[in-house]
Amino acid sequence: MEKNEQKTTMVKKPEKKTEVEMQKNQISKEEVSQTDTALQPTSVTESEKKEEKLKAEKKTLQEKKKKTEAIVMAQNIPISTKHSAAICRFIKNKKIDSAISDLEAVLKFKKVVPMRGEIPHRHGKGMMSGRFPKKASENFIKLLKSLKANSNYNGLENPIIIGAVANIGERPFGRFGAVRKKRTHIKLVAKDITEKKPKPITNVNK
Repeated sequence: MEKNEQKTTMVKKPEKKTEVEMQKNQISKEEVSQTDTALQPTSVTESEKKEEKLKAEKKTLQEKKKKTEAIVMAQNIPISTKHSAAICRFIKNKKIDSAISDLEAVLKFKKVVPMRGEIPHRHGKGMMSGRFPKKASENFIKLLKSLKANSNYNGLENPIIIGAVANIGERPFGRFGAVRKKRTHIKLVAKDITEKKPKPITNVNK
């Protein structure tokens, strides 16, 4: 009987050791998981910081590259080059809003676009020799609106139309090659012109 009791005691001892080892393993796993969770937010914050730095650099570059002009170009528009050249002369050295309002008046037959050549005079007050180019003025209004949007994007405060040019485009042949259709290239340039203050006059001869 004594021998059996000794055997039972000898078998129970390794069971106690395994339980202690299991507890240690569980504690070590919990510590590793805590360290992993602690490291995750730091990696996220580092990536966010890098993104913020890149955004700040882009903003500084955009602030440095401020434009003083706004340009609109259109190619091969199906309108008359003669009418478009007359409208370019009519628009030049004007503000964009005033040019749009003038062309809208042309569409309503209240204002005339002055033209060169043998053109009859129009009846009415303030009307000179010219015509009411409907199709060309509609296309120019679209271009002027896009020019206004570009000037607002570039940060121009008081944009004035400095350049307005119309040239002959690539004229395709009509049916059977008997007629060539009308095509024009148009370029509009607006610039911010601020009023310069006059310099104070100083007496030179004293």
